[in-house]
Amino acid sequence: MRLTTAQALVRFLAAQHTERDGERHRLIAATWGIFGHGNVAGLGQALVETGGDAMPFHQGRNEQAMVHAAVGYARQSNRLSAHAVTTSIGPGATNLVTGAALATINRLPVLLLPGDTFATRPADPVLQQLEVPYAGDVSVNDTLRPVSRYFDRVTRPEALIPAALQAMRVLADPAETGAVTLALPQDVQAESYDWPEEFFAERVWRIDRPVPDARSVAEAVELLRTARRPLVVAGGGVHHSGAEAALAVFAEATGIPVACTQAGKGALLHDHPAEVGAIGHTGTAVADELARTADVVLGIGTRYSDFTTASNTLFAAPGVRFVSLNITSYDAHKLASLPMTGDARAGLEALTAGLAGYRVPAAYAEEIAVGRAAWAEVTDAAYAGESGGPLTQLQVLGALETVSDASDIVINAAGSMPGDLHKLWRARSADQYHVEYGYSCMGYEIPAAIGVQLAAPERPVWALVGDGTYLMLPGELVTAVQERLPIKVLLVDNAGYASIGGLSEQTGAEGFATQYRYRGGDGYEGDPLPVDLATNAESLGLEVRRPQTYADLVDALGAARRSTGPVCVYVRTAPPDKHAPAAQAWWDVPVASVSERAAAQAAYAEYTRSAAERRRHL
Repeated sequence: MRLTTAQALVRFLAAQHTERDGERHRLIAATWGIFGHGNVAGLGQALVETGGDAMPFHQGRNEQAMVHAAVGYARQSNRLSAHAVTTSIGPGATNLVTGAALATINRLPVLLLPGDTFATRPADPVLQQLEVPYAGDVSVNDTLRPVSRYFDRVTRPEALIPAALQAMRVLADPAETGAVTLALPQDVQAESYDWPEEFFAERVWRIDRPVPDARSVAEAVELLRTARRPLVVAGGGVHHSGAEAALAVFAEATGIPVACTQAGKGALLHDHPAEVGAIGHTGTAVADELARTADVVLGIGTRYSDFTTASNTLFAAPGVRFVSLNITSYDAHKLASLPMTGDARAGLEALTAGLAGYRVPAAYAEEIAVGRAAWAEVTDAAYAGESGGPLTQLQVLGALETVSDASDIVINAAGSMPGDLHKLWRARSADQYHVEYGYSCMGYEIPAAIGVQLAAPERPVWALVGDGTYLMLPGELVTAVQERLPIKVLLVDNAGYASIGGLSEQTGAEGFATQYRYRGGDGYEGDPLPVDLATNAESLGLEVRRPQTYADLVDALGAARRSTGPVCVYVRTAPPDKHAPAAQAWWDVPVASVSERAAAQAAYAEYTRSAAERRRHL
């Protein structure tokens, strides 16, 4: 069959599927694109010719945002379906790097198809070409190599066949997935070739559930049976595997409490008696105290980031041992764990069977119940409604929880909200809580909400953003309007980078350059900037509501939830730390060891004290 390389690629992608547990999904369900001279005559022409039925297309406004939208779709689809993103060579391609890093760090599949400079080199340099004196085959797309799980530059049409097959293998592999890049020189995209018909045949990439080695399971069971204070740390792998029900059965059978990472929140619903909430620097008091005293820790689908381990200060009991159930060997071996490499659901089923008859001690079970009840009171107090003063961020989150139900999905990534949500939000469905904290990328929320809404069109989808993250990538609101997607943007304006402002105060930097103010004094100490973000959102096509009181807020959120088009609820708030529960565990942010300023000297003394608690688990 005679086709151009771009036409062949689009036709190939339309025939790829995944299958898990007998259910089939399109592997590449749609393509996002912004066209320039590096892809308009190649992939652009191919997408027109293929048609929207075979390959749906979405028009983006920013290349980074398109990747975020694709990542949101992939996460909501449990990594069983993904999107492709095409850009031209040059700034369009390099704008992909941040989104690619986010995808790979979070182990979420996205296919990147940037244009590239001419393979035949008819002129040198061409527009937007990076000239590297020591290497003739380098382009700006090489910046995507370290943030891609697979990278190839297709310099001949026939080279697409092995490259495309390898790309699909990585995207569909739960142990390997992340950003996959096929760089496509613009002349090669438009070049024709006689393709074998077999290349376009429907292909199914089966996702198996590898069971951990029997010896590893037996050793884990033996260790857990000796535990007096065991604890489960549930990570995002529980969701990716669809192992929530298996985790609930395990927890009910053993009584072992379950704490969750940011990616794992909702692995057990908030009202499950074994669910003790968030763990780590943004954790609950009950979960972090259990972690400090745990003698055996079972990590499931977690990569044990520094927030989870409180920078290696949290798991403090002498002789504490770790078991790690993870699809990747790399993560399963962290913290000198006894590794159980395999699927989370399959591994949990094996552990539940092996631990038949085991229950945690009665006193430990009572301690868990008391701790859960105490933290519920903390949450209720933080969310309390009318206070007589300006609305607080916690009241906003509490009001949203009040008007929502198990069908709502809340999305966040950066600022002070991830900490508040992790500590306080009560997840009522397994996929309600969507906080991107592997990369904590400002600007993620709005485009991710678009991707999630495409994957879950019947559900209310909320993008929770601060003013700082809103200003990073608001342009994709136009895409929501264009696609008639009823995303709900909850925009909280506290006039600056308040989360980093608080961290700056704690670390002796005195809040320097973290507020939105005119320049004055020694820095930005003038009057607040007259920025009207609500009007900005309105100008981009959104319906905007501006509540002033708590009652207004509840009404506005309810109306937004019922809206059939994109809507923004804009709230000016008091400082985000007002009435917020204090951090229950440390986080390592190095402080200046020498300074003439008293604030830095005091911060360094506190840092030295906390850092002394770090340990390496060997």
